[in-house]
Amino acid sequence: MNDTLATLLNEKRIVIVAGAGGVGKTTTAASLGLLAAQQLGKRVLVLTVDPARRLADAMGLADFGNVITRVDLTGTTRTRSDGALFAAMLDTKSSWDDLVARYAPNLRVREEILSNPIYKNISTRFVQSHDYIAMEALFDLHNKGDYDLIVVDTPPSRNAIDFLDAPKRMAEFFSSRLLRWIIAPYRNRLVASAFKPFYQVADRIIGSQFLAEVAEFFMLFQSMYEGFVQRADAVSALLKSPKASFIVVATAEYLPVREAEFFLGALKDRNLNCGALLINRALPSYLGDRNVYESAVSLTTDQGRLAKVGDGETERKLLQSVLTQIGRTFIEFSEMYQQERTLLSTLSLDSTKILQAPYIEGDVADIKALELLSSRVDSIIF
Repeated sequence: MNDTLATLLNEKRIVIVAGAGGVGKTTTAASLGLLAAQQLGKRVLVLTVDPARRLADAMGLADFGNVITRVDLTGTTRTRSDGALFAAMLDTKSSWDDLVARYAPNLRVREEILSNPIYKNISTRFVQSHDYIAMEALFDLHNKGDYDLIVVDTPPSRNAIDFLDAPKRMAEFFSSRLLRWIIAPYRNRLVASAFKPFYQVADRIIGSQFLAEVAEFFMLFQSMYEGFVQRADAVSALLKSPKASFIVVATAEYLPVREAEFFLGALKDRNLNCGALLINRALPSYLGDRNVYESAVSLTTDQGRLAKVGDGETERKLLQSVLTQIGRTFIEFSEMYQQERTLLSTLSLDSTKILQAPYIEGDVADIKALELLSSRVDSIIF
């Protein structure tokens, strides 16, 4: 195993995988989890906060959801028998219900929140709902201590910024002027008279019953405000601690590389640790070998050695055509490899390590394909 990866997976309790869409974050997260279970003997949970089912597909799981599922490692090459791999996909609604049960000051408030029509929508559709509850779930899973390592598969990087900032934004929202403005008329009759013109208009547009339900929901939810703020601070502290690290995934193409650079900057601005930048579907390093390149060039230019090959002119011409095509193909891929390295050299990385994972033929749709991918992750040396 690569030393950088071994250190990350062995020393960290949380590894968060982030990057642009379509660069292979999910398969990377799954392969890292498998690697830690197989070679380090870790109990690993791979948690996806992306609502798509790609993690289930990558691990070959048919039955997959909010319930944690153990992944069958039968048929893999296991160097440690004490390791175990688990997977789960975040269910926003169930996780919110658990959160309300934990923070509601009493049974009455809990039941009123859970039965409120606004809650039933906000717990699945509110802008920060999914991102916030993902951080809550991660924090809760970490505190339970059932796993040596939690690997998190995040949404595409611009959305992952919302994921990082969700606890802070949620806490700010529940103490915001907008929220006080919504619920003030229902708490104070004097204030209500001042808001009367607004509510007369609002009643005609969206109905007084809806306004009352909104206000009731937020008044109930504010009873849990202190718990929200404390939890948000605790989540932020955990992500900034030595227990957590990020792996940013990209492919060696212009837009994914620039997206990775953006996210690396966002991590730095938030004082969050990036353990590595992983270039997925990378071309093999032998394409940069100068001696091999010159040999490929000779295949396209030096055909004199073919004079004594074969019994006839037709056979020699066919062989010449095949060797020329092989040489040209290698040259094209070698030039692509050099373009990749030139692009990557433009990254401002400070001390961030760069890893590469090779292109794998076909879809990564089962545990054996994951094992093949994880076994080939290596360092990039410029």
